[in-house]
Amino acid sequence: MIASIIVKGFELRTALRRRPRLATAPAALAPGPGTEPVLGPVTAAAEAAGVRPGMRLGEALATCPSLVLVEPDPAGAEQAWEAILRRLEDAGFAVDPAEPGCVYFETRGVERLYGGVERALERALAAVGPEWDASAGAAERRFAALAAAGVARAGQVLIVSDERTAEFLAPLPVDLLPVGEEEQQELRELGVRRLGQLAALPGGAVAERLGREGGRAWRLARGGRRRRVRGRRPPAEIVESLEFPEAVGNELTLRRALGAVVERALARPERGGRLVRKVALAARLVGGGSWRRTLTLREADADAERLRVALAPRLAELPAPVLELRLELVELSASVGRQLELVKPAGAERRGRLKDGLRQVRASTGGGSVCSVVEVAPWSRIPEARALFVPRDE
Repeated sequence: MIASIIVKGFELRTALRRRPRLATAPAALAPGPGTEPVLGPVTAAAEAAGVRPGMRLGEALATCPSLVLVEPDPAGAEQAWEAILRRLEDAGFAVDPAEPGCVYFETRGVERLYGGVERALERALAAVGPEWDASAGAAERRFAALAAAGVARAGQVLIVSDERTAEFLAPLPVDLLPVGEEEQQELRELGVRRLGQLAALPGGAVAERLGREGGRAWRLARGGRRRRVRGRRPPAEIVESLEFPEAVGNELTLRRALGAVVERALARPERGGRLVRKVALAARLVGGGSWRRTLTLREADADAERLRVALAPRLAELPAPVLELRLELVELSASVGRQLELVKPAGAERRGRLKDGLRQVRASTGGGSVCSVVEVAPWSRIPEARALFVPRDE
């Protein structure tokens, strides 16, 4: 059977670990910088006061003036979720994480080990930990397992047989469907509020009205397709961080720190000469929040300069000064070899000649002669204060 484990409001629970007193108060996860002003998960006290996830910020504050907005902690959530996944893997489950707070796995390989499906799910909940109030569901189909875990209470195991899948899904709300908010809103406007109502409609009419996502929602409402769950490949455990004595908001300083962190991470003996395929750059911000971005390289590489150039633009997305910069080598290549290029990309020869010319100028005129213009205060009224000449690193 396919099993699913859900930790409801996982991102909010992670952020509240730094402020445990707010767990019993009206609190909600604040919207991230640059995103639409809608709330994330909310606490039980906030829900009792009339606040719902996805509510507009102004409407929520008008409904509950004592509502406390909690800054999201994506880096902390990623670390906590990775720790949960590793505990599940240590217990023998080949996990396939969908998103932080939701994971799938198959029980076929561990049923004999733990004495049945229910015992296996109880062992999985124990591996997650009682502090997360997780719930588990199992069924022959992936969406049915997700729905079972979604309606189960904290610490409860709910198993749905394939014969009862349609009967089980029929009274459930369409909010359980993993589709966009626009599709769900259109379904509600059409009077479709239960999965059974959606499953009873003609599939062609639903796909014509709601498009591809509507057709997918219709198939899920009827149980979905039978698909195997493929366990993930555990990520690499190479992490380097640099803590600043005081908050740093200058991009030039952060670029220098990034270069140092990249070199230290690549020099770790655990890498074993393998190339880097996926990296994550995280930061601990002033005020207790965090920031995290992942980057998958088009070609696996282990050159410090190329990694620094690829990651440096992400520093411009930082919403606040940084207390700690963290680099994770998430995925490494399986081999240490590298395939050479048959045909060089367009502009490669020109860039090579330009680098050679700059290197010759620097050698003849001394260090600091080749500079780049870096904006530091574009809002300033003084032209000389808007940008600085910074020596080029390459």
